[in-house]
Amino acid sequence: MTMRLPLFLVLAVHALLSSALSFGGRPDTMVWDIVDKRESSQDIVTWDEHSIFVRGERVMLFSGEIHPFRLPVPTLWLDVLQKIRALGFNCVSIYIDWALLEGKPGDFKAGGVFDLAPFFQAALQTGIYIIARPGPYINAEVSGGGFPGWLQRVRGTLRTGAPDYLNATDNYMSNICRIIADAQITNDGPVILLQPENEYTVAHDYLPFPDGAYMQYVIQQAKQAGIVVPFISNDASASGHNVPGSGEGEVDIYGHDGYPLGFDCAHPDVWPTNGLPTTLRSNHLKQSPSTPYSLVEFQGGSFDPWGGWGFEQCSALVNHEFERVFYKNNYAAGVTIQNLYMIFGGTNWGNLGHPGGYTSYDYGSVIKEDRTVTREKYSELKLQATFIQSSPGYLTAIPGSSSTSSYSDNADITVTPVLGNNTGDASFFVVRHTNYSSLASTNYRATLSTSLGNITVPQMNNTLSLNGRDSKIMVTDYDVQGTRLLYSTAEIFTHLKLGGNTILVMYAGAGEFNEFQVQKANPEVKQIKGGASYTVKTDDTTGVTLVGWVAVPEDGLLQIGDDFYVYLLDRNSAYNYWLTPIDNADSKAIIVGPYLVRKAYVDANGLHIKADFNATTKVEIIGVPEGYTKLFINDVETATETMGLSTIANVTINPPSFTIPKLSELTWKYADSLPEVGEGFDDSRWLVANHTSTDNTYQPLLATVSTYASDYGFHTGVLVYRGHFNATGNENSLSLWTQGGLGFGSSVWIDDKLVSSFLGNGSAAYYQGKYSLNGIDLEAGTLHVITVVVDNTGLDENYDPGYDTMKSPRGILGWRLETSKATNTPITWKLTGNLGGEDYMDPIRGPLNEGGLYAERQGYHLPGTPTETWVEKSPYEGIDKAGVAFYATSFTLTLPSRKWDIPLSFAFTNDTAVSGVYRAQLFVNGWQYGKLTSNIGPQTVFPVPEGILDYEGANWIGLTLWALEEGGAKVPGLELVAGTPVYTSRDTVAFVDSSEWVERVNAY
Repeated sequence: MTMRLPLFLVLAVHALLSSALSFGGRPDTMVWDIVDKRESSQDIVTWDEHSIFVRGERVMLFSGEIHPFRLPVPTLWLDVLQKIRALGFNCVSIYIDWALLEGKPGDFKAGGVFDLAPFFQAALQTGIYIIARPGPYINAEVSGGGFPGWLQRVRGTLRTGAPDYLNATDNYMSNICRIIADAQITNDGPVILLQPENEYTVAHDYLPFPDGAYMQYVIQQAKQAGIVVPFISNDASASGHNVPGSGEGEVDIYGHDGYPLGFDCAHPDVWPTNGLPTTLRSNHLKQSPSTPYSLVEFQGGSFDPWGGWGFEQCSALVNHEFERVFYKNNYAAGVTIQNLYMIFGGTNWGNLGHPGGYTSYDYGSVIKEDRTVTREKYSELKLQATFIQSSPGYLTAIPGSSSTSSYSDNADITVTPVLGNNTGDASFFVVRHTNYSSLASTNYRATLSTSLGNITVPQMNNTLSLNGRDSKIMVTDYDVQGTRLLYSTAEIFTHLKLGGNTILVMYAGAGEFNEFQVQKANPEVKQIKGGASYTVKTDDTTGVTLVGWVAVPEDGLLQIGDDFYVYLLDRNSAYNYWLTPIDNADSKAIIVGPYLVRKAYVDANGLHIKADFNATTKVEIIGVPEGYTKLFINDVETATETMGLSTIANVTINPPSFTIPKLSELTWKYADSLPEVGEGFDDSRWLVANHTSTDNTYQPLLATVSTYASDYGFHTGVLVYRGHFNATGNENSLSLWTQGGLGFGSSVWIDDKLVSSFLGNGSAAYYQGKYSLNGIDLEAGTLHVITVVVDNTGLDENYDPGYDTMKSPRGILGWRLETSKATNTPITWKLTGNLGGEDYMDPIRGPLNEGGLYAERQGYHLPGTPTETWVEKSPYEGIDKAGVAFYATSFTLTLPSRKWDIPLSFAFTNDTAVSGVYRAQLFVNGWQYGKLTSNIGPQTVFPVPEGILDYEGANWIGLTLWALEEGGAKVPGLELVAGTPVYTSRDTVAFVDSSEWVERVNAY
């Protein structure tokens, strides 16, 4: 019998060991009515056809995707989770990357930055649930799709029931699922759902598909490790695979993905024809009507490839207008589990990305790679999530059919009803342009069904207007803390009870006319503040009051009767509003003004607000609990004044004074990082490529021995080969097939002479070159060495089972050293990648952080490297011939980071006309935080978070410069730049354990 420890004991032990965890509370739950729920192996997380329940209460899951491994600073996880919670979200989804945890078969390591316990603790502290997605396959734009490189040696077809493949997954799945099981909500943890496999949707036509037995095996792996929460799927499209009731391999809750705009960041203003999904609801009712409608990955941004257009354009593609039209279309379909991919992308540090992407994984997300928020996109999402979470009736309302005529008098307007179950229940009407990408301003009238019958709106004005790429949610019979809002054409943000008063906040686009009707008979209506024009009509017969108003930039506030207050805002003003739970007070407050509101709580001293500010700000608090007269903002007692319903305070921000060192003025040291092309280099300890066969089933051998890097345990970073041959004097050409993935490059030397380089581009994953050897002295009987450097940009993903694309080998695939007599001169190859291969040297930074360049093998990228005997030379001078240089420098930062969040980035000046073509790797305190390709791009700015950079201490910078052309290369410019400082209430960031250089006695 095995005893499973609950999470509070697991985390308590972890806290004793690390002295880093503080125990938090249970997640806040967006809760409503209790009804009969589906039976499960546990009774905490259950579901019906409308939504899930947590502890018997209905929950709308607003979730965002975040990958802890893409931010290797555990003390920053809380910061990101708080920013997600502030949106009105109550959940995150996380992939877990097998390749980072089992770099060697059977050797599972999940410590340090790969330890998930601090992430689970941060989620508990924030009030965030977790959907765990451990794979074993995850895709995720990571190297191998999350598969470790050694799977290239597994002969069985990946993602199938092949016994050797399944056996290879067992160690990882048993370990990672045990970790997740300990963090389930049944153990007082945050994990409420688990996704087995990932996007198991399309396969090679020779396979039985979907293979229920295979999916059942993965599910059983999780169950045997203790997983009892429901299993949810994410079909890559609404294809109905593994739905409940389908038999072997079925999940508990069916879900699917949606990326309706695709990934064309080159044309961010172009929305494809027929891109808006209009069959979401009907497909769901056909495929899985007994489970909540779940979008487990819905587009929150876009990836961008080598040579792409940059993530600013990706953010413009999937912008606030996209959110308004597409997310509201999801609500029209009744979604109650919605996970946006990504909510925070992070960084492909340490070679963890796949070859289709570069170092940044910003993804155009609402939270940028440097953890700043994109104001309009972030704020629009906050408006929507706060509204849905404030609207319990939405979860059981029934979506109806979209129409261009039933609810609108203009065929250019489409309305989709989401109707309450009973007369008097809230209904929601989603309004959009029929041509969803239209930029027109369209006038229309709408007919809404209410408990008083159908009402055509507006009643006061000729028309309403829908301007450009916008969508609105009108409500009818909407419960506002016990008062019925018969309808509103403007959108609701939230509402709350304040003493005996009711507060309602609504908003509209600037200059738009809207109206609402509230069930109050002949009340006095007073304008408390603001310049919004409004008109009032009362109806004694029905006991309702009608208010028409025009949105203006100045916030408006109306008092209707004795106790009903309505804030009238334009959308831009609404962006400044935050609905924040007050811990220990069982209440909420509306807080206006800060850049970010993290949390609020009360204690014996008063009301405390934790918030961030990027400018001097007036803070308005609507909902201060009774009996609390003191206000503390970021632990500083702050003077207040009372104005009506609000408590007003002022926060003065004086930007901090600090100095960022100029990298160009530092002393840099230089070392040759390609001594392999020098005379007398000793490669006696290199591995000999002597495998006469390969277990790689994707690419049959093209030569007498394998030179596939993964056959010898090298799966990441730059690869280096040395080919020894005895010249006959007749050699005239060298043919080489090198393969490194999209965006890769390669260079070839014979002895110390550059033969040629493949400079690379964004669309070539391999290169077959034939090089003339004219001019190279290959006298008969002399010994020579071919040196080949191949940039490995990551292993291919394995999206389609049966194709085994992850096994596409890296390095040299084939060669031929031809003579004038049409014969081939034999070559004996040796190769290297990261020192030790699968027995990698750096457990702190994991199995992917280092490649095979000489400086990396020696550990020179690590802080503390002795450089006293090195030449004083900078990357701005560069090298005057093809080769690889390594540069190192150090500097000290003294930044006021305990109160200020100051994003820092390394910014390269890129001009190949000046620099020549080069590839660079940036190491910060030993962490590889940037790969630059000068001729491909697009990335030239590399954010590095606090925690990797020591903001209050010394920092070590290493830079590899690979010059691919005969004339050499240099870096035209490289500087450390600071973004806008934000006065912050986040927790203190701890510098990550960054082990220093020690001599590697086995280095070569």
